Amino acid sequence: MTSVYFVRHAQPNINNHNNLTRELSEKGLADTALVTRFLSDKNISAVLSSPYKRAVDTVKGFADGAGLEVEIIPDFRERSIDNVWLEDYNSFARRQWSDFDYKLCGGESLCEVQRRNISALEAALERFENRNFAVGSHGTALSTIINYYDPKFGYADFEEIKPLMPFAVCFEFEGGEFVTYTKHDLFHEV
Repeated sequence: MTSVYFVRHAQPNINNHNNLTRELSEKGLADTALVTRFLSDKNISAVLSSPYKRAVDTVKGFADGAGLEVEIIPDFRERSIDNVWLEDYNSFARRQWSDFDYKLCGGESLCEVQRRNISALEAALERFENRNFAVGSHGTALSTIINYYDPKFGYADFEEIKPLMPFAVCFEFEGGEFVTYTKHDLFHEV
């Protein structure tokens, strides 16, 4: 059995519009302790992450405490929206969830994000078969992974998890085959 713990990043500094360098807010930095506590008893043998700073920094405290390096996997990155900051994010997200092929000229469709993230996950599952690992991730990227394994997961479900930062989802695999997944609101975990 392999358990994969995808951890959506903690609250970012929304004043930094650079996707790659957007750091965590002060609250986000403090909330990384929730991630460390959550992962501490999960027998994690590797920590992977999107290259985006907010995702790396969300899992770094746990990795450091466990004596693990955070390995950057570029294909676990969040979806690219466009080359400019998007002011009406909600309308855009709703449209993408209703049409997985919809994208702006400088961005990615949800279908492309899903394909990229699933490919990275499948490669990681081969590398870490029968071992548990964690992945620093993002809201939309993680939601497309959930949707891949549970096609009923849609825009309304995405809206429910959108305010949860950090947030975790455990996917269980047996011999590389998906078994189940469990969502974890880290603010309400015992």
